[in-house]
Amino acid sequence: MSVFAAHAWRKIAGAMPSEEQTRFELEEVSGEFTPQRDRRVRIPEPLPVKLVAVADVRLPAPANVEAQLDAFYVKMWGFERVPGAAERTYRSENLLLSFEIVEGIVARESLRPLGVEVQSLSEAEKKIIDAEIEYTRQRGLTPGEMTLLLLDPAGNWVELVEYKPVR
Repeated sequence: MSVFAAHAWRKIAGAMPSEEQTRFELEEVSGEFTPQRDRRVRIPEPLPVKLVAVADVRLPAPANVEAQLDAFYVKMWGFERVPGAAERTYRSENLLLSFEIVEGIVARESLRPLGVEVQSLSEAEKKIIDAEIEYTRQRGLTPGEMTLLLLDPAGNWVELVEYKPVR
């Protein structure tokens, strides 16, 4: 630190009032206070997950796994369940994820994983370990890129990824 900067800091510190000088008393309330209801439109907080897709996603699911789907997508990852939908539908920050409930054996068109962007891949890995779900850690195409690959309760592949902001 230069001599000038040190002198300036001492000058500023000396000019600041002490704690006793800044204390003041509040006036007594003269009337009754009633808070007014805020009539502005409430904007919900953004959800902690995004789907890596260009449009809403539809996946097959066998019957009787609805409760496990709720636990997996809503409780573990933070999707929001869409009430009143004909299919089991979940909302992410950007798109919808719907499950078509199928009786019997589920035929899959592809084994391509569903891409889900999470806020923290390390936190996601801790959740997977705590839930005792089998997963695979994969390296990405670029240096430092990692993904976690696992199966959801319906038997669909899910790939968790964390995108870090470019600086």
